[in-house]
Amino acid sequence: QVLLVESGGGLVQPGGSLRLSCAASRGTFNNYHMGWYRQAPGKERELVATITSDFSTNYADSVKGRFTIARDNAKNTVYLRMNSLKPEDTAVYYCNAKHRILTANFWGQGTQVTVSS
Repeated sequence: QVLLVESGGGLVQPGGSLRLSCAASRGTFNNYHMGWYRQAPGKERELVATITSDFSTNYADSVKGRFTIARDNAKNTVYLRMNSLKPEDTAVYYCNAKHRILTANFWGQGTQVTVSS
C-alpha cells in the first residue's frame, strides 16, 4: 500500500504561484508513475501533469508552460509548481501513484487551490 499526502494548497491571487507537494510512504516510490489531477465544482476529475519513473513528463494543454511537475525519489515526494495562476485553476488537486508494471493505483486526499482576488 502507498499512502499519499498532499500539501501546499491555499488562496492565491491571479498571476501568483503555489507549490504543491505530495509525500508518499517509503518503500518502492521509484517504481511508480506519479501524477497530479484536479477537480473543480461541476466538473469531472482531469489530468494536470504526470511524471514517470523515468522522469518523463506530460502536461494538460491548459497548464502547459505554467506548471512544472518534478519528483525527488530520495524524499519520496512529487511536486507541482504552479505559476501564472488563473481563476480557472481553482480546484481540489489530487496526487496519484500508479505502479509502472502492476495494477496498483493510489490517490491522496486532495488539497484545495483557490485563485481569486
